Amino acid sequence: MLFWVQALVKVGIIVGILAQVGAILLWVERKQSAMMQDRMGPNRAFIPLFGRKIRAAGLIHSIADGIKMVWKEDWRPPKADKWLYAAAPIISIVPPLCLFAVIPFGPTLHLNHLREMYQASWTAEAGARVVPLQIADLDVGILFIFAVAGAGVIGAALAGWSSDNKFSLLGGLRAASQMVSYEVAMGLSLVGAFMVYQSPRIGEMVDWQVDHVWGIFAQPLAFVLFATAAIAETKRVPFDVPEGESEVVAGYFTEYSGLKFGMFAAGELVEVCTAGAILTTVFLGGWHMPFLTQRGVEVMISAGRALDPEVVSAFVAQHGDKMVGFDAAAELAQQHAVTARDLLTHCGSSFAHLGTSFVWHWPHWAVVAVGAGNFLLKVLLLVFLQLQIRWTLPRFRYDQIMKLGWRVLLPAALVNVLATGTILLFLQAGRA
Repeated sequence: MLFWVQALVKVGIIVGILAQVGAILLWVERKQSAMMQDRMGPNRAFIPLFGRKIRAAGLIHSIADGIKMVWKEDWRPPKADKWLYAAAPIISIVPPLCLFAVIPFGPTLHLNHLREMYQASWTAEAGARVVPLQIADLDVGILFIFAVAGAGVIGAALAGWSSDNKFSLLGGLRAASQMVSYEVAMGLSLVGAFMVYQSPRIGEMVDWQVDHVWGIFAQPLAFVLFATAAIAETKRVPFDVPEGESEVVAGYFTEYSGLKFGMFAAGELVEVCTAGAILTTVFLGGWHMPFLTQRGVEVMISAGRALDPEVVSAFVAQHGDKMVGFDAAAELAQQHAVTARDLLTHCGSSFAHLGTSFVWHWPHWAVVAVGAGNFLLKVLLLVFLQLQIRWTLPRFRYDQIMKLGWRVLLPAALVNVLATGTILLFLQAGRA
């Protein structure tokens, strides 16, 4: 029962946030485009209150857009397919929402130890109250993302076909061919990451990056390829030929108005957030930041060298009652080398240092909060980058988009798989 309660709460939080993303990102995009084009930006709409005009830095425009969409006529072409026409917007917005179900947005929360420093033994406790900051940790992991993301093309294709409009049909055909083309390159770009992480599970990918190095450093080419393909999947400039107004009016949603049109627009902006979240999880360490561990901040500089017994004894005398899971005296008695890393990582004090290395340990709840904040910050930076690209590059021609996907991204992804496999083979042979 507790699992379902947790799942419903997490679903409510994520959907509640993403439901506001459309209005917020629309405002951000307007402000950003105004900044880049040296314009004033959204400043006309206001709410009169006590004789003053409340403009809220242009946010009132997003509220006005929402009100306008609710009250606009829900018109349908006379010869449109009734059921498919109505289902297309829903099919377009549901997949990007579902993708967040498998994305971990923070470390696991242990409710029994919120004010204590994290210990690995908590995971084996009987009756522990644990809340993973992830709706579903599926074994198929990233494969679920590919499967669900592929359903998005159905919404665009249905919208174009069911509208009984030639421009809509052309837009739907463009969207279907573009999304299928770039899904191939996007999937192959992650094969190298699978080989490095040795797992398709999203949580284990993040754990590997926490223990080793971020994926962007282990797979830099895969990051560029996946980011490019993900931007193309959102069907926004410079990949917006499915809805290019100079060629096909508004593409596959030409005949949509009101809330149905709003669902298409909101779906694209949610896709932008989803792309940022996947890039963050697979290549940017998820919730992790440099020097941040489950215990807090740990900076280890030249911490692998053996310490003199006098230094070890002095450290133990100062923090001995807070040493967890490590007996320095026994290690010295057996003539084992004791390093600064051994002492600092097992020290339960809130702050301790040895030479140039130090640890600043936090309560468990603070680490979880900072981790979730790190994840959100990375996603916001990637969203801002995608909006920046949208107002920087011109629209590509359709043939250029197809050539980029099939002649550049796909061969580069295959080369990345070959190079990754070769390097891993040599590394394994070296260890043997």
